[in-house]
Amino acid sequence: MNRIVTIAAVSFLLLAACTPQQDEIENQTEESANEAQQEMDGMDSATPIADSDTQASALEDEALSAQELLEQEDSPIASRVIYFEYDSAKVNDESMALLEAHGDFMSSNGNVNVILNGHADERGSREYNIALGDRRAQSVRRILLFQGASTGQIESVSYGEEKPAVFGHDEESWSKNRRVELEYQVR
Repeated sequence: MNRIVTIAAVSFLLLAACTPQQDEIENQTEESANEAQQEMDGMDSATPIADSDTQASALEDEALSAQELLEQEDSPIASRVIYFEYDSAKVNDESMALLEAHGDFMSSNGNVNVILNGHADERGSREYNIALGDRRAQSVRRILLFQGASTGQIESVSYGEEKPAVFGHDEESWSKNRRVELEYQVR
């Protein structure tokens, strides 16, 4: 019991010591106003920023850098389509390397979500192709999670044969339709 009381007392003292005094709050408000005025005048800000502003700015920088990486054409995550063999949800070795890069990107950028859109070619019943598209999306999901992405970052949808990438009734067309597309969103 004494230990709990001691911990509570120490926590209260630390909280009281960390609480900004009225003068500090006024100084921070004044500094923020000065900073805003300097930015409006086109000057660089030499005034320190409040902690909450720093955190918000860091999140914006993270979002910006994630968005910039997503827009770069020579980025390892520029390719966002994983292709599959006929009637298979197994990810091939070439796609595995690509998914490793996507998983690393997602684990480094917690503000990024991805929707995995599973697709199939036109062969097979509608129900079978929906299930196959889902199995393909789930295969990609497992790899991304293994690479460090969190479950909250990933959503999957199966379109089956409903949204072909290429219209046609030959192997070349079908091979382009057996896919999972990674659709990113930056929060």
